[in-house]
Amino acid sequence: MTTLADLIEVLDAAYPPKLAESWDSVGLVAGDPADEVTRVLFAVDATAGVVEEAIDWRAQALVVHHPLLLRGVDTVAADTPKGALLHRLIRSGCALFTAHTNADSADPGVSDALAAAIGLTVTGPIDAKPEAPIDNWVVQVPPSHADAVLSALFMAGAGSSGDYRDCALRVPAVGQFRPMAEATPAVGVLGELQRVDEERLELIAPPAARAAILSALRAAHPYEDPAYHITERASLPSTVGIGRVGTLPEPESLRAFTDRVAAALPPSAWGVRAAGDPDRSIYTVAVCGGAGDSYLNAVTRRGVDAYVTADLRHHPVDEHLRKGGPALIDAAHWATEFPWCAQAERVVQAGLPGLETRVSTLRTDPWTVSARS
Repeated sequence: MTTLADLIEVLDAAYPPKLAESWDSVGLVAGDPADEVTRVLFAVDATAGVVEEAIDWRAQALVVHHPLLLRGVDTVAADTPKGALLHRLIRSGCALFTAHTNADSADPGVSDALAAAIGLTVTGPIDAKPEAPIDNWVVQVPPSHADAVLSALFMAGAGSSGDYRDCALRVPAVGQFRPMAEATPAVGVLGELQRVDEERLELIAPPAARAAILSALRAAHPYEDPAYHITERASLPSTVGIGRVGTLPEPESLRAFTDRVAAALPPSAWGVRAAGDPDRSIYTVAVCGGAGDSYLNAVTRRGVDAYVTADLRHHPVDEHLRKGGPALIDAAHWATEFPWCAQAERVVQAGLPGLETRVSTLRTDPWTVSARS
């Protein structure tokens, strides 16, 4: 039997909750992790139409990109618009799960799906999410006390890596020291060079735990002055982060590239529009699913030829072009994120092949009518 907990585990592995922005709300919104799941529906938004589709199809889980409950929620009463949807889902035995900014930053994530739809070869993120800093502790200890010291360091917060605990490297070593006049050595004689068998312990820990770990080390170590040192892992290029940068198979005009984007995305009342010289040559491209105007300066620094995103506004675009920034392609917010639904479906199919899955084809874009003068 596949449970909702199994589904959550697969989705969290692909879109780690730790990648979500601090203001975001991701994960399980409604549902019992112990419940059985046989059908899963994917959509960008949990609208009334999508909820109706999930219930009619007898899905036990609805996975969406946009949170139904995000800001200022103080009631889910059935007589409120969002509360009514939640009550319908719960009464029908359908869970609701959200992967939002964690799916934006994941590798692959929302912008990878958008880049693939357009035909880009991705080279990296627009704005890489830095890895959390990690300390590497090296401690020398007599073999007789190695287990006790390690246990103390683990209790103080060292030795954790992802889903693993009590992690350490233990290497036999020979230490040497010469106790001077003011020393009170646990081993050796004042003034004489001592060589003793030791273990070299290496383990990682978050920088915030430094004080606790040092205190635990001094309390558990038999020497009056334990030998240790700490190094911090250097920042390395990351593949996770907002947006993606990539290249086209070959250069093409902005006019042709805009047609390419329009053909790759589902149709919407918003359509696809471009800002820039229609004959400009486009080869390197940045993309950001959803609203991406906050990254206009970042894509300019990247030196790309064009930037594809959504929800662009008049004044920021005007200022961007005055500064000589890349051409801009503006599409519907929903349309730029819709390709992610198929990506998330593939993730679940690979992790839980026994499930029946479907991507909702309902357009949840709030814009419904367009007109040309």
